Formats: sequence, structure tokens, C-alpha cells
Amino acid sequence: MNHRNHVQIALVELPELKLLDPNGNNLLPPRKREPLISKQVLMAGLQAEGFTVHLVNMQDSEYEEEFDQIAWRGIPLRKLYTGWNLARIDPADFDIWGLTVNFTLHREIACMVIQRLAAGGKPVIVGGSDAVAEPAIYFQAGASAIVKDKSGAANAAIFDYFIQQRATQERPTGVLFPDGKINTSYHQLMSPDDWPLPSLETARLCMGDESWMKPYPEAYLPVGSVFPDIGCDRKCTFCQTPTYRLGYQSMTPERTLEWVKVQKDAGAGSVMFVSDQFLGRTLWPDGRDEILEIMRGVRALEMPIIWPNGLELRKTTLGRGFNRTGSDLSPDEELIDALWGWDGVKGAYGAYIPAERPIEGTGAYAKLLPWREHVTLLKRIVQSGIPIISYGVIIGFPTDTHESLLRLEEALMEVYAEVKSVNPNLQFMLTPFVISPIPSTPQAAEIRESGLLVFDDPIIYSGFWTASVNTNHLSYAELSDWQYRLTSIGDQEKYTGVSVDTIQHYAKQRLS
Repeated sequence: MNHRNHVQIALVELPELKLLDPNGNNLLPPRKREPLISKQVLMAGLQAEGFTVHLVNMQDSEYEEEFDQIAWRGIPLRKLYTGWNLARIDPADFDIWGLTVNFTLHREIACMVIQRLAAGGKPVIVGGSDAVAEPAIYFQAGASAIVKDKSGAANAAIFDYFIQQRATQERPTGVLFPDGKINTSYHQLMSPDDWPLPSLETARLCMGDESWMKPYPEAYLPVGSVFPDIGCDRKCTFCQTPTYRLGYQSMTPERTLEWVKVQKDAGAGSVMFVSDQFLGRTLWPDGRDEILEIMRGVRALEMPIIWPNGLELRKTTLGRGFNRTGSDLSPDEELIDALWGWDGVKGAYGAYIPAERPIEGTGAYAKLLPWREHVTLLKRIVQSGIPIISYGVIIGFPTDTHESLLRLEEALMEVYAEVKSVNPNLQFMLTPFVISPIPSTPQAAEIRESGLLVFDDPIIYSGFWTASVNTNHLSYAELSDWQYRLTSIGDQEKYTGVSVDTIQHYAKQRLS
């Protein structure tokens, strides 16, 4: 394996994006200095295999450049990237380049970077959810291969393939090439428990120096990250994860806490638990005990944690989990206190929690709680002491009407009043999202086939504050009005998703 030591690999973190209106309001959430979550796992894995790996963080600059314009609601919007000037990249600096593109939002800038790198003749290996979903776009930009295996098992093999004489090698499994062919021989996925721990230097390089949670104490910076599991046991139509065929695989408590300790030893003041389905553990005999063990260990390390993805609330009821599949939807209080409890020093400092629409009937997805049980559980989470909750709600379903959104608004106002009655000091921020056709999902196919998609522009339809779909009863512009109207619920002055000035500017268009 000595050939690996003499090859210089560069892993690129893409510049961040802005979408500016004529008044300078940014319609994209500011996420420029967050932890580099997937880069940490990838770098640690390749370094453990003997590769020489460099991080090229293109966010590490304040340069801005406009690269396109688009009109939305009759408003001219400018697309900018912020970070390194693309001209600063020299394709000859490294032997192999790697990019990760998880969000459709970054598709255009990713393709611009790939084109520049590929022009130098060096291999450009691309991974991430959007590349897996729409590989043809990335191959057209110049990608040499796209890693479809999301477990990490194919990473070393694809770099080896390009280091050695490709013509005499069998192509690795789990990787797609520009000719559309893929090696279909048996391929074993890697468990997160087998991911190598990052060095302190790598962990430090991948930390974020700010958080999307506001306010965020200086003592909790920088922010590290741990990815304790992959996959999901659910088959939700809006999510890409079921298409990866990962099943559900998790780290043991011991390994999870080793990752947390690396973050602490590297200087992190807090850590994001970035999980596909952390509570999937409850499906196995000892899963609930594993969760409690992990959370006790995190508290013992005195590392505040953030839950940036919404944990599945139904799995925190007494009737869910292994051998607990009854109809009791009462809160599992011990589990809730372990996950979201905060004593002022240790525990969960902040979390994203999804609202569970619809508010009527049994819901569109089996995993959802009925509305009243959802509110009861949410109040119990607040009682655990967590200081900040970002509460996400999705609107823009084909059946949405003014009347249904009025009922939703009333329900959300009730939720806000109830959680504040439990803890008046809670920072509760409502984050209303408009439904988006996430590539390769059944929901995306349904939206496109329905003819309800108005804007087929990746920054618009995958952005947070630019509605792109009609419903059967509302135009995308009316839906946009509703989105900004709903931001008036909650503690808006501490809003996390987009600048307060932007929210206030567009909220003036609310329906009366």
C-alpha cells in the first residue's frame, strides 16, 4: 500500500451561497461556518488507510462573486458564492480531488468547481446525496466517478483505483462511472462502528466556529460533530435515505463516546449529534439502554450537545420500541430527560423538532403522532429544561388551502402558548418550510408529475425561503405569503434560519 503515501489528495468544502434581493436581503440561511460533518468522517477514514489528505476549505474567505440571476415573485434575485475566488484553485496542486455535495442547493457551485478541477486533467471523485440522486449532471460537469455507497466502504477502493493503473483493474463496487456502468458484484457496507476515529488535528479542522442556534454562548464554541448512525428503518416518501439501501446501522455506546471525547480533546466546546435516525436503536432489545448509556457518557464529559435533525418523537413514547409496540403514546419520561434534558451546564442545549402535520386525522405517515399526543410530548420535552427549540413545520402539500393553513396557524399559536407556559425562558423559534422536490424521492416524482412545480431551479426549489410549488388551491406566491406570516409565531427576535431583517422585510406581505 506504499503507493498511497506518495499521492496528494484534496477534499474540497464548497463555498457558501447567497441569494440577494434588490435590498440586500439574503434569502438563504447563513450556514457558512458550521462543522464539516461528512468531511471529518471521510478524512479520518482515508488517513487511517495511509492516504495523504488535505482539506481545501473554500469557505475560508470573504470574497463574493455573482454567477447568475433569477426572478422570483417578480423580484430580481442575484446568486452569489462567498468564499474562495474560483480562480484561486489550481487543479495541478493535488493528484486527486474529492467533493461532497449533499444538498441540491449547492449543485450549481459544485458543478462550477468540478469543471475547473477537471480541466486540469486530474481525477475528480464526487460523493453526497445530490450527486447520487442526479449523477448525469455531475458527470457532464467533469466528474470522474460518483461514490454511491454512503457507508464509507468504497472510499479507499475508488482512490486506489485512480492511483494505480486503471485499465488493468476491476472497478470497485459501490461506485458509478461516466459510462453508466457499475460493478454489481457483492459489496459489503461498512458499519459506523468501524469508522476510524479522527486525529485531533482533523477533528479541529472540521469544527465550526458558530452555530445555527442563537444565542450561542462563546464557551460552547467551536462546535464538533459526531455521526452515530446511518440509514433508517422508515420509508418516508420525502426522504432520500431509503434509496441508499443501508438499513439501519449504529455505533456502539463505547464507540460513540470515543468520538465525543476526540471532539472534546481537540478543543470543542459542544458537539452536534448528526444522526439519520438515532432512536432507531429502540428497535433492538438493548437499544433504549444504549441511548441512556450514551447520554450519561456525554454528560460525564460535560459536553453540551445539539440535535440539528429531528428525532422521531413516536419512538420516545411508552408504546414504541423493541417489545413495546403497544398503543400507549404517553411520554417515556426517562428517555426524554436523557435526550433533551439540560441542567445549565450539561445535556442538550438546543434541538430541531419537527411539527407533525397534519393536525387533523391520523396523519400521512405511520411514524407521526396524533396532534394532541404530539403536543403533550413536546411539552414534556420542554419540561426537561432544553433552552432552545427550532420547531419546523412543512407547508405546501397539494391539499393545502387558506382554511387549512388558518387551522395550522391557530394550532401553532396554541403550541407556542403551551410551551411558554411550561418554560417562559425557552427560546422557541418556528421554522416554516415549503415542501421541496428532493431529488430521487417518490414525493419529488409526484410533485413534478402533478405540474405543481413552478421553479425548476435548484437554488429556488431547495432554498428555504423561496416557495417553488403551487398547491391545488394556492399559488406559490400565496404559499410564500403564508410562510412569512407564520414566522410571526414564536421568539422571532432570536430567529435562527435567515436574518431577522429578511424575515421582517417579507413578513410585511402577510395575508390580512
